[in-house]
Amino acid sequence: MDYDDYYGFAPYVSAGARRARAARELATLQKKGRKTSPVVVEGRRIARTFWGEAWCDNLERYSDFANRLPRGRTYVRNGSVVDLQIGPGRVTALVSGSEMYDVTVTVGVVPRARWNAICKDCSGAIDSLVELLQGRFSKDVMTRLCHEKTGLFPSPKDILFTCSCPDWASMCKHVAAVLYGIGARLDHQPELLFTLRKVDQQDLIAKAASGLSTKRKRPAGARVLAGDDLSAMFGIEMAPATPAKPKEPAPARRDGKQRLTPAKRRAISERMRKHWAAKRDLLKKPKVSKPS
Repeated sequence: MDYDDYYGFAPYVSAGARRARAARELATLQKKGRKTSPVVVEGRRIARTFWGEAWCDNLERYSDFANRLPRGRTYVRNGSVVDLQIGPGRVTALVSGSEMYDVTVTVGVVPRARWNAICKDCSGAIDSLVELLQGRFSKDVMTRLCHEKTGLFPSPKDILFTCSCPDWASMCKHVAAVLYGIGARLDHQPELLFTLRKVDQQDLIAKAASGLSTKRKRPAGARVLAGDDLSAMFGIEMAPATPAKPKEPAPARRDGKQRLTPAKRRAISERMRKHWAAKRDLLKKPKVSKPS
């Protein structure tokens, strides 16, 4: 295309035309057998969960990005990000503009010292056993991960990007759309943040669980479960709440800590599900009245 009449840029294309182009390009790619993952934003809000909003907030706190971000928000809302793939340290995308443009975003690895500090600060910070088994983090852990400069989100110096468009700016609107698209994707797949920064979230879960036995709070009232019930439900040996001398010699126990593997966590979660399903089924059975 000849851009001479537009000072090196392609002519303006309306949002409707971009959406139509994006739909056509997406259909063409799918016919060719390419697996695409378009960014779909419903309404005006790009992100609606903690992780997506935190990513977008991190982008907007940097003045380096301020002048190009508004156009990027418009592009991602209009469905212009036809394909977005997040891998270890790298994001590749197709963005529909005057033409279809290839965008690549490279994100630096989290320094080992910073990751170790994050894991250490999160030690014992998971609030309950169920939360741990589900691989969920408490609010304190998530807040620590979002710390500026010392958390998991990248700063401008950690991000390099390229786009095939003719825009000479350091960050074009297509790159800005992809950066916001990452936030929209984290809404549904927050684990991709760990993939992008090349760190293992299991390290964080293991550290957060390390102080669980000493820092866990007991729930009140009927929510308290006996140790025998927990052992049967989860299939693991529960330590006593307070140290006590056994009346009779007890068999030797292993003192070494064991890290729960993904398979073990899934097995425990399945036992827990079956346990409560059986409880519910028992309560639903009608009571049989005795003959008078």
